Amino acid sequence: MTTAEPRDSDLAASDVPSDSPDVPSDPAPAEGGVLGRTHRALTLGIISVVSLIAFEASAVNTAMPVAARALDGIELYAFAFSAYFTASLFSMALSGAWCDRNGPLAPLFSGIFTFGGGLLLAGAAPTMWTFVAGRAVQGLGGGLVIVALYVVVSRAYPERLRPAVLASFSAAWVLPVIVGPVVSGTATEHVGWRWVFLSIPVLILLPLAVMLPALRKLPRTADGVAALDRRRILLALAVAVGAGLLQYAGQDLRPLALLPAAAGLALLVPSVLRLLPKGTFRAARGLPSVVLIRGLAAGALLAAESFVPLMLVTQRGLSPTLAGLSLTGGGLTWALGSYTQSRPRLEPYRERLMCLGMLLMALAVALVPLALVETVPAAVVAGAWVIAGFGMGLTISSGSVLLLKLSRPEDAGRNSASLQVSDALGNITFVGLSGILFIAFGGGAVATAQSGAHAGASAAVHPAAHPAAFAAVFAAMSLVALVGAYVATRLRPAPDTRPEPGPATEPAV
Repeated sequence: MTTAEPRDSDLAASDVPSDSPDVPSDPAPAEGGVLGRTHRALTLGIISVVSLIAFEASAVNTAMPVAARALDGIELYAFAFSAYFTASLFSMALSGAWCDRNGPLAPLFSGIFTFGGGLLLAGAAPTMWTFVAGRAVQGLGGGLVIVALYVVVSRAYPERLRPAVLASFSAAWVLPVIVGPVVSGTATEHVGWRWVFLSIPVLILLPLAVMLPALRKLPRTADGVAALDRRRILLALAVAVGAGLLQYAGQDLRPLALLPAAAGLALLVPSVLRLLPKGTFRAARGLPSVVLIRGLAAGALLAAESFVPLMLVTQRGLSPTLAGLSLTGGGLTWALGSYTQSRPRLEPYRERLMCLGMLLMALAVALVPLALVETVPAAVVAGAWVIAGFGMGLTISSGSVLLLKLSRPEDAGRNSASLQVSDALGNITFVGLSGILFIAFGGGAVATAQSGAHAGASAAVHPAAHPAAFAAVFAAMSLVALVGAYVATRLRPAPDTRPEPGPATEPAV
């Protein structure tokens, strides 16, 4: 979408050694853009992969309410989303270590194939729990892919091009968020929700064909024979298992659920403290706050977004297609926000842009429950999501730029994995919290009311439904976004200290 290139003087030259074998020197001006001769094939390949993920996300959001009702699993609705990110926690750490050792080629393509296998499993699922398992397999693949893509950016593009290529991540969502809800909604209503999942794997062939030649030319790290960081991978596995136990306990509010909840906390808390940069959870200045804000932003938006189609289908009687289309504007303005942050003249204000982005997200999520009032047009959700998308584009892309700026080339995989782990952990935490709030405030009545509805038909508003369940979710996520706005004031390292080139991921033993 853009080939904007920030001035080299705007970035800290000391963060990327000029003689590093892993970071290419700036090409000649004729070849210098992300779509120039040097980088064109790789940029198009990255856009293809991100577009595949984007199409899957928009299509799944549209089909999920119908799939959950067809499988009698609305009570597991939030779990179907969070299972993806729970599994990706483990594969992100694995991908970071794998990339640092052997380069991004193997984890990237392994992830793409695993992602496709999860789609097939979800599409053929006979029960809701099998469907959740398919989503988890998708998460394993998605975690491998997303970290590998960040490592590709770190190794293949000079620092001045990274804001532009990261903006292309967001630009790659534009077409899928327009086409995805229409295609998915039409397929769901006329041929069945299963075909939404079963047909997407065909799209895997395009990224494979486009990216392979360019990726084979990427250099490995200088110590390409280094052993995998098995301790870090085991910590990620403990985080994933712990998060899974907490989610399971959250879906069962009986006293007996305290046992898996306690086991989940025992695994999750100490492992997360060692897996993420030191100081992340107290919003220490610099890189720890960059990692923390990613989890707050991604988790708040996804948790709110996950319940928007369900609210519009069950409370306002919209079709799955129209409910999915209400989120389309957010994808477009996300790309616009990402483009905005990539402009060279805004580089000195990157931290302020991220604070503005979080405030816009808080406002937008707070506006969504207005649609629960019958006299308010349901279109208010589409308008709110336009605001949320722009805020997310400012925040997410800027955070990725800051992370790479503060990372040494040899730490790019580990640090990118930390960013993505925070992303996934935020998604799991806040989607899980939303599920608990949804059930606690009467969301079970929504499942009961819809259990007899035809799987492909739009649900009429039912008098037993509890709008308070949706209002509680959106109010909580708006508050999370406000916390993120505070964290955005701590992104700049303290003036009397030099930023750590890589995170202190584990305390000394």
